Amino acid sequence: MREPVRRATQACPVEVAIAVVGGAWKMTVVKHLLGGPLRFGALNRAVGPVTPRVLTRQLRDLEADGIVHREVFPQVPPRVEYSLTPLGESLAGLVRSLDAWGEAYTDRLAATW
Repeated sequence: MREPVRRATQACPVEVAIAVVGGAWKMTVVKHLLGGPLRFGALNRAVGPVTPRVLTRQLRDLEADGIVHREVFPQVPPRVEYSLTPLGESLAGLVRSLDAWGEAYTDRLAATW
């Protein structure tokens, strides 16, 4: 268990959820992996303006927390695909709700400009 998640378990379940899926780009990664496995480059393009270093760190955290599965195919050059675990797929409803909320919020802000 990663240290931030372990600490969050001492607070409340909301803090555990934030420790696992909060942070830079994690929910966006989950959103795009809901469509199926992606290679790093395709995921990087789908996520948007994230540096490869930051994306790699977020993927490692998500893998350590059991949300993302990383599969390395034995070929030259190596091919790596990322997909959601069953635990990661259980976030689908939350991702859809946050996506809808974010869209409504953006629309509300646009109406005030």
